[in-house]
Amino acid sequence: MSEVVRNYYENNAEYEWERLNNPYSKVEFLSTIRLFEKYLPVTGHVCDVGSGPGRYSTWLLKQGYKVTLFEISQKELDIAASRILELGLQAEAYICDNATNMHVLSDETYDAVLVMGPLYHILDDCDRSKIIRDTSRILKKGGVAIFAYINSWGALKAGVTEFSEEFRDLNHLNKYLGELKLDENQGFTECYFSTPVKALEEITQGGFEIVSYAGTESFLAGMRPEITRLYKEDRIVYDHLLQVASESSELPQYRDATEHLHIVARKK
Repeated sequence: MSEVVRNYYENNAEYEWERLNNPYSKVEFLSTIRLFEKYLPVTGHVCDVGSGPGRYSTWLLKQGYKVTLFEISQKELDIAASRILELGLQAEAYICDNATNMHVLSDETYDAVLVMGPLYHILDDCDRSKIIRDTSRILKKGGVAIFAYINSWGALKAGVTEFSEEFRDLNHLNKYLGELKLDENQGFTECYFSTPVKALEEITQGGFEIVSYAGTESFLAGMRPEITRLYKEDRIVYDHLLQVASESSELPQYRDATEHLHIVARKK
């Protein structure tokens, strides 16, 4: 992961804490928490690789897990440490480093590992494979990992309402049917967009068996403007939609066409 990515998160540290509070991204947060509740071990030590400002680490600490935060941005880690301290909680460790440098983490240490961010930005196939193999290495046998990808199929759907002007170029539109590797001038920073087929193959080749996968926006994918409107105008409908969407994020009719793809895998 490059300095371009590090600088982006250093400059947007507070935004990353608030992002999961916005009306549309809230479904991503709730769907992810449901995956934690369903698939993570009841107790144990979790390594949150790409922890950002600690939104998920904080939730895990509240549930009694021991948590190590591993993050490329020191500012993000500082926000996480401050929030965790305010809540009277304590993380096991805060490590500021690139996800491609996970060699600093010991073998077979963690009961679960979250990799929910780094793979969004790794353009090199070998580097992504290294992160996945290192995740397997630091997990205990039978441990669970959750890997997050940006899904190009879901981004295509979202683009209709969020950045349709890009689709004046038919060739660019067609690129969303496969992998996309964008530099900082093409994406919000350096970005890697995968497809469910490719992402599942990468995880399997990294020494994992697939347990399940989810599209975290579920049937609400690509509906940011409408969901934001409902949040403001009809909170009952909004709350009901969030509940059902988060509960149905693993259903095959939804999960392949959402912006965020979460893969639950177990170390063989």
